[in-house]
Amino acid sequence: MMQTDPRLTAFARLLEIMDELRAKCPWDMKQTMETLRPLTIEEMYELADAILKNDMQEVKKELGDVMLHLVFYAKIGSEKGDFDITDVLNSICDKLISRHPHIYGDVEVSGEEEVKQNWEKLKLKEGKNSVLEGVPVSLPAMVKATRIQEKARGVGFDWDNKDQVFAKVQEELEELRVEVVAADAVKIEEEFGDLLFSMINYARFLDVSPENALERTNQKFIQRFQYLENKASTLGKSLADMTLSEMDVFWNEAKGLK
Repeated sequence: MMQTDPRLTAFARLLEIMDELRAKCPWDMKQTMETLRPLTIEEMYELADAILKNDMQEVKKELGDVMLHLVFYAKIGSEKGDFDITDVLNSICDKLISRHPHIYGDVEVSGEEEVKQNWEKLKLKEGKNSVLEGVPVSLPAMVKATRIQEKARGVGFDWDNKDQVFAKVQEELEELRVEVVAADAVKIEEEFGDLLFSMINYARFLDVSPENALERTNQKFIQRFQYLENKASTLGKSLADMTLSEMDVFWNEAKGLK
């Protein structure tokens, strides 16, 4: 007797629960794609936080929340007669097969970079006018810059090596310094943006996620600053009452903690 795949059983269970909630729960019945959108964005950030913390139990929980939202959108789509979960799943399956001719066809690739290049070329054949069309307008600027650079690289528009990129970073830093001296506010902002863009490019060549790197630094700063606040509190002081030299002592203590 053939056993049912437990993955299919679990997914069918979620679909059944979604149907029931949509039919009976006052809150679920009221939701639209527009009302779910901000909640979905929040769930994605919670998942991203759990991944950075390497908390696998939290990752599992947040993945479930995201999965619920995906099923919810499909349910609403089916009610409108636009699409259902079957259409969604078949659509992504068809796209994956089409975009992987080195697996499902007779195309041969030398490695990961060629896979990325073929991916972007296939997207253009599907009717896109630019490889950058797939970059969402509402992405945070740092993530957007990373995706823009990755997509440009996919069609061969890129530096040859990381030394060239570091030289560009130094060039942009010097151009920023010149505009700071000139006190041209518009030019300062422009050059600051160029410097950030080049730093993000350099991060890509170092195989570093600038988003993850900055968030880890944010968390590090928060931990050290809160240590400083706690130390000040034990002395019966507020940070505003302390000199920078006094605060620096505790800051260096915090830097020594893991």
